[in-house]
Amino acid sequence: MKTSIWLAVVCLTASLSAQAEMFKPIELKDQELATLRGRYVMPGRIISFGVVMTSAWQNAKGDIIGATSSLQVQQSTSKPQFYVSMIDEKGNGSASSQNTSTGTGTVTGGNGLNTTEGVTQVVRAAGDNNTAYNNVDINVTKANQAPATQPQGQALAANSTLARSNDAGTLSVTSTGNGVQLNIVANNNQGSTIQRLGQGGLMQNTTLLGASNQVRNLTSLNVVLRDNVSTGGSLNGNLDQLKGLRTIGF
Repeated sequence: MKTSIWLAVVCLTASLSAQAEMFKPIELKDQELATLRGRYVMPGRIISFGVVMTSAWQNAKGDIIGATSSLQVQQSTSKPQFYVSMIDEKGNGSASSQNTSTGTGTVTGGNGLNTTEGVTQVVRAAGDNNTAYNNVDINVTKANQAPATQPQGQALAANSTLARSNDAGTLSVTSTGNGVQLNIVANNNQGSTIQRLGQGGLMQNTTLLGASNQVRNLTSLNVVLRDNVSTGGSLNGNLDQLKGLRTIGF
């Protein structure tokens, strides 16, 4: 009886040893990780993270309405904060009356655009001689220390809106629980544009109903990685400030 029990224990031990060997973790090299779809960054490697969003509308006369919204987070940042700089320029007024008349174009549909995920870039035009540009940049650089930054513009408080109007149209920059949104409604039914960042997605959507307008939506994500990564306890010095972005929709 004792012999059978010891035999069962030996078999079980051998089985567990074989399984442990089978599932032994294997360290992947950087070259192998580079070929994978996902990437990773060691704690403490990110020393600076920034977002810059710009939306601008120029009408046929050259009037421009727009804004740049920026956020920069570093290890010394106590609270993530967006800052807004307005774009308000007067044109020369030399456009023909045909180009400055009320837009008569019609664009229908598009309700599903509000439920898309990831990066969505849309341009719908029902006019002539228009230009629209949507672009997203992701810039990753290396440095030994975070770059010196100075906030530009007016602070955008949570759940608030900053607005500006001129002959080109009306602009609003809004911070909500869903993220940050830049919205422009052009005068004379020329069209509208919206750029929204939050909830894990980015939307750049322009609708053109008139003529000779120039619209651009630009977003740049800037990450600075520490060139020489320290070891030991310093690995815990990652950007905990990034957690604060969750309160404004990120």
